[in-house]
Amino acid sequence: MGARQFYTEEFKRKIVELRRSGRTVLELSREYKITTTSIRAWERQIANSGEFGVEANESQGEKELKTLKAENRQLKMENDILKQAALILGRKEK
Repeated sequence: MGARQFYTEEFKRKIVELRRSGRTVLELSREYKITTTSIRAWERQIANSGEFGVEANESQGEKELKTLKAENRQLKMENDILKQAALILGRKEK
């Protein structure tokens, strides 16, 4: 298996434009040495959000999960701080 290729956003847009102009996925795959899977994924990404970034193409559920995980981390940290403060205050009162 070869090394993973990284393509610029400009290149991806060019391929999607060529696809929309009537070129087949197979033609583009052979000519530009890209997988058909990549071409189809780029088409979906442009259709969904107009962008290629991972965050731009997350589903609403994925975005919500990411937000909830961040909030959970924040709340755990705040809870730990409050526990430590309670221990310190408890020692001082004795």
